[in-house]
Amino acid sequence: MGDAAAVAETPKAAGPVVTRAALAPHLVEGRGAEVAFLEQEAENAATNGTVIGPDRTAYTLPAEASGRTAVRLLPGQHVEFTLPADANAITVRYSIPDAPNGGGITAPLGVSVNGKHRATMTLTSQYAWLYNQYPFSNDPGADLLHPDWWITECACVPSQTTPPPVIRKPFRPTHFYDEARLKLDRTYRAGDRIRLTASNKAAWTVIDLLDSEQVGRPHVEKRALDVRLFGADPAGRRDAAPAIEHAIALARFLNVPVYLPPGTFQVNRHIIVDDVTIVGAGNWHTVVKGREVALDPPAPDGSVHTGVGFYGRDAADGGSSNVHLSGFTIEGDVRERIDTDQVNGIGGAMSDSTIRGMYIHHTKVGLWFDGPMSGTVVEDNVITDQIADALNFHVGVTDSVVRDNFVRNTGDDGLAMWAEHQQNARNTFDSNTVQSPVLANGIALYGGTDNTVSGNLVADPIREGSGIHVGSRFGAQPFTGHVWITGNTTVRAGTYELNWNIGLGAIWFYALDRDIDADIQVVGNHFLDNTYNAIMFVSDWPVKDLYSIRGAHFADTRIDGTGTSVLSARVMGDATFENTDARNVGAVGVNNCGSFNFPATGSEFTVTDAGGNDGGWLQPWMLPNTVTCDDRPPVVPPPAPSEW
Repeated sequence: MGDAAAVAETPKAAGPVVTRAALAPHLVEGRGAEVAFLEQEAENAATNGTVIGPDRTAYTLPAEASGRTAVRLLPGQHVEFTLPADANAITVRYSIPDAPNGGGITAPLGVSVNGKHRATMTLTSQYAWLYNQYPFSNDPGADLLHPDWWITECACVPSQTTPPPVIRKPFRPTHFYDEARLKLDRTYRAGDRIRLTASNKAAWTVIDLLDSEQVGRPHVEKRALDVRLFGADPAGRRDAAPAIEHAIALARFLNVPVYLPPGTFQVNRHIIVDDVTIVGAGNWHTVVKGREVALDPPAPDGSVHTGVGFYGRDAADGGSSNVHLSGFTIEGDVRERIDTDQVNGIGGAMSDSTIRGMYIHHTKVGLWFDGPMSGTVVEDNVITDQIADALNFHVGVTDSVVRDNFVRNTGDDGLAMWAEHQQNARNTFDSNTVQSPVLANGIALYGGTDNTVSGNLVADPIREGSGIHVGSRFGAQPFTGHVWITGNTTVRAGTYELNWNIGLGAIWFYALDRDIDADIQVVGNHFLDNTYNAIMFVSDWPVKDLYSIRGAHFADTRIDGTGTSVLSARVMGDATFENTDARNVGAVGVNNCGSFNFPATGSEFTVTDAGGNDGGWLQPWMLPNTVTCDDRPPVVPPPAPSEW
């Protein structure tokens, strides 16, 4: 990523290029969330800057960009998008440098339309740029957080190595991007040109993409209690938490909703909600914004900070029910990962509740539910720029649905079900879009019974995870009943697992704490442009002869491009394949290592051909358990996906 800028503007196609997950929309049709905005990648726009990427190497700016490509601007350079439809609001995903000692900087970005300056956006890196080993640091000059951990960079344990290795600082920079929203001064028409111009307040500005949309007029909730009547300040100068709480108390008594009108309301702690409806004017119009506040002493749950959030009561206290939140933004102030902190946008236990039409930004986890709880629906939300997950069903969440949500730039799993201590059951993640999780997986299941992942679109996981994950780990309850993974698409998934020094599958199954032995149906999925394998079954080396993965059935699958194999098996177990078609495969179709004992009878992992598997990836000589093991096969970058 050099400093030389393009002298002339990059020529582009005559019309705007609209994408979904950086692909032509027809390639992912019917998968993912229905959203109000249209996505345009900066590399497809006109620019006199420099296109960076494509690159899938972790800790690089292109790798964390949507589609693994972006545009780098020096001061005064620009990128110009042509609106594909009428719009009065834009979202810009960008990166600017960190401060030399961490903590971030701010810089303006000029916004002009058809050659006339219209606004100045304020960009910041205060919520980006993490470093070092988990749980990460904001200090680019920090020494290793865990010198007793094995690291890939030296293939050693630094504290046990003589002479000690030289560790380059900053060590493992990551989480480079943020996004900013701007309501334009009026509606502009399809064909109008939005130009973004970098300032000299940042050494460089990377523009990843622009989302444009037509935002409607503010919603007015009739027959509701307006929080301004209780003293809430819509200018954000005074703490609005007491006024909102007073409105909630009276609304519960009167059985009417609470209304958050247009404005910015300052809230710096948790608002406890139970048996109440809170409605905003729309998430572009109503913002509930808070700063992170240090707690002295720490809270009983271990939190050392608090911040803005809407929380159900703790499950131990009976939890909350009949909570309905809709139509506003929760804007947090979380800049570091502290796992004990409860600084999530929405939390606690909420049964028979709904969360709709929210924009959740800069919190630790957008929605972290600690059950037991049941019957909750989370839909039509946008959750971006989180330090950890976007959503986690944690402990005893049942009969709940997460659908039609858009997730981008999480610092951990995008959407997760984690059945720690108590089983999760009969939950569904349906028709969500998850893009660019910096760490871990787009969608992850940790234990559970009769859960479903369907119709989702997952793109561009960065490291130590992948697109869709089924894992017996983190102390989760066993998988029982069925696991249905149906009709999903992953794009540019299959990341590099730095601890194992191998590539993962776009979908991967991991037996670490126990066997995975359930009715696993993986049907109708598309795995596109896989960096390594499309499908992986794996266990960790210390338990490779203890645990197995059995009962997985794949059917009606399309695999377009693998850097290595279609299937990588690194565990005891079995899987059946039916109507699984693959093309542009970079290595042997089945990389079967079993559990690495290599008995004379063949691999400990058995593959069954149930018929209709096209593309030559599954040959008779591989069946049922021929050892074809190549521990780290060379990667052949696949071509871009195309019409099947």
